[in-house]
Amino acid sequence: MNLAVTRSPWPTSVHVSAGSHWCRQRLRVVLIASVILLFASGLFAQAPVTVFRGRPSVKITEGGVERLPEAVARDSAVNAECVIRQIGDSYYWASREDAELIIFDVGGYITFMALNGSGYVRILKPELKQAGGRLNPTEAAFDYVEHLLVGLGRVTYYGTRVP
Repeated sequence: MNLAVTRSPWPTSVHVSAGSHWCRQRLRVVLIASVILLFASGLFAQAPVTVFRGRPSVKITEGGVERLPEAVARDSAVNAECVIRQIGDSYYWASREDAELIIFDVGGYITFMALNGSGYVRILKPELKQAGGRLNPTEAAFDYVEHLLVGLGRVTYYGTRVP
């Protein structure tokens, strides 16, 4: 690196010229690389896609010695919605602290199980319901079940798909 020191006519200042072409070129490369990285990260970042949204109408709280079924009021059902999102090839239980899920697509059901062991969501495939096949009363009334493990107890929601 070439440094040239020149004295100004003023006794308090010193001008330093440090290979300014080399510095500008290096700075230009760093800036261009930064812009490219910022642009590329925006292009390749995948936005979450909601693959399922359900609204419960029945809640059952169970423990070893008790069972409490209750209807979920319409105004509170909005706050208890079940939401599953997909980002890339991964699924997340958005309504339950974004727990990561694995998916099982078997027969007339799609089951999402939480990797942390906190529960699962089982969804009746819409085409099965539309076909008018042999559905039991629960399947006829609901589109999904959301099963949560809470300590040694469990909470189960039954509800319908939200378009």
